[in-house]
Amino acid sequence: MKKNTLEVFSIKNIVSELRKEKGLTQQELAQIMRVSRQTIISLENGKYNPSIMLAHNIAKMFGKTIEEVFIFEEE
Repeated sequence: MKKNTLEVFSIKNIVSELRKEKGLTQQELAQIMRVSRQTIISLENGKYNPSIMLAHNIAKMFGKTIEEVFIFEEE
């Protein structure tokens, strides 16, 4: 009998690159997304996994899908 195991994923993202392409500061993106600047910093550094709503809003703002902005990698 096979045990059910959870797969472990890491999430990388291209938020920093997209933000810079738009000419936005971390503070400006934070204000638009209604989060703290620290949230954006942590997100860009890969130390924070966003809620599905934040991921959706960030992707939508840059005209991308969630999968284009947030890359799920199996560990």
